[in-house]
Amino acid sequence: MPRARAGDPRSTVQKEAITAALAQSPGFVSAQDLHQRLNDEGNPVGLATVYRRLNALVEAGGADTIPVPGGQLFRACRPGGHHHLVCEDCGKAVEIDPPSEDWLLTAAQRNGYTITRHLLEAFGRCSDCAAT
Repeated sequence: MPRARAGDPRSTVQKEAITAALAQSPGFVSAQDLHQRLNDEGNPVGLATVYRRLNALVEAGGADTIPVPGGQLFRACRPGGHHHLVCEDCGKAVEIDPPSEDWLLTAAQRNGYTITRHLLEAFGRCSDCAAT
């Protein structure tokens, strides 16, 4: 099969399908799981294309990524700051309220930083994964 060229409508369809699938994911998801879901739903796309699109979304600020043992997980960006409990096994993420953001602003000020966005991630195992 020939490679897609720049401006190829199929390429755009694939990018949109990846972006939509990520937005519909309830928590953080691996590129492999997203790839499998897309193909299972009849949206044939290569794993390398999924990785390229997810990384492009991260670079453009449209997705967050977190490192986990064995790779990384992705999630569509939500407005405002991001605060999560994240399962290292399944990628499930739960939104949490931070205790206070004063500590972040104070640390930034003390070190000469201006905050443009922030993430707070606490990693562990969700109750479903801990039970297995």
